[in-house]
Amino acid sequence: MDSHAAGSSSGGSGDGGAAPRRNSRKPKYSKFTQQELPACKPILTPKWVISVFVLVGVIFVPIGVASLRASRQVVEIVDRYDDACVPTNVTDKLAYIRDKSIPKICTRNLTITKEMKQPIFVYYQLDNFYQNHRRYVKSRNDAQLRDKSKASDTSNCDPEATVDGKPIVPCGLIAWSLFNDTYNLVRNNENLTVDKKDISWKSDREHKFGSDVFPTNFQKGPLQGGKILNSSMPLSEQEDLIVWMRTAALPTFRKLYGRIYVDLKVNDTITVHLENNYNTYSFGGKKKLVLSTTTWLGGKNNFLGLAYLTVGGLCFFLAFAFTLLYLIKPRKLGDNNYLSWNRPPVGR
Repeated sequence: MDSHAAGSSSGGSGDGGAAPRRNSRKPKYSKFTQQELPACKPILTPKWVISVFVLVGVIFVPIGVASLRASRQVVEIVDRYDDACVPTNVTDKLAYIRDKSIPKICTRNLTITKEMKQPIFVYYQLDNFYQNHRRYVKSRNDAQLRDKSKASDTSNCDPEATVDGKPIVPCGLIAWSLFNDTYNLVRNNENLTVDKKDISWKSDREHKFGSDVFPTNFQKGPLQGGKILNSSMPLSEQEDLIVWMRTAALPTFRKLYGRIYVDLKVNDTITVHLENNYNTYSFGGKKKLVLSTTTWLGGKNNFLGLAYLTVGGLCFFLAFAFTLLYLIKPRKLGDNNYLSWNRPPVGR
């Protein structure tokens, strides 16, 4: 009786006067939070590991061989001309390239060592030119390049933002330093037409450079950096500029100058009349003219093929090594004797 009364009293007190329940930070139970979802846990047996390595090797080695063969089918002619096109009696190359009164015409002869099928791509290559420098990459205004109404927007373009208080279009160091060497190719007294149409990305022409944006006040400052643009042609049609404005990631790079739609035969002599205008002497740079064919893989690139061959060969080697280890010293799968706590202490 007393016990029942005490129990009743205790129960009533618990129901009516209990302290409020403290909020728990414990997450609501679910199979996801408790990591109880069905899962695949593959057991890496020796046969599986060896099979995977062999499969990767079988796939990668043929790809590497095909890539390397395609790369070696590319015919390239590379001619460095920055030093050769400076007269031998000139000691100060920097003063020479800056003197506009001196003609910079230069003639180079290239001999075709292997037949080149059209189209033949003409590139200019610059060495030791850091287009990826942070301040250089930021020195442009994309809104100005796209929209005629933003012509006065020259933010981020210093020091090539304005001239005499007027905005420069296109502004910035990238446009200002536009490559301005020119090439005229001749074979057997016949001019080879270099087609400069569609040398830039279509997306750049249509979306990044406006068809109603025209160059204004460009290269009108005290120091000319590079090529002078045609003020009557919209930026979307000035493909040399569009190609140049897509900055390179590495200090040695090539940019497309044009294409030749003529086959070149072995021992053909190509005479190149060029204007050596671009200043690379102030920073120890190099200039090269490149003629190149292409294959299904693109231009010459041995790295891709060598990388595939290296990975494939390494996989074959590991498969062979694991096979020998498995045959010479086999190990029972799931043998508890190899657990650290089942091994006898060292020295006993």
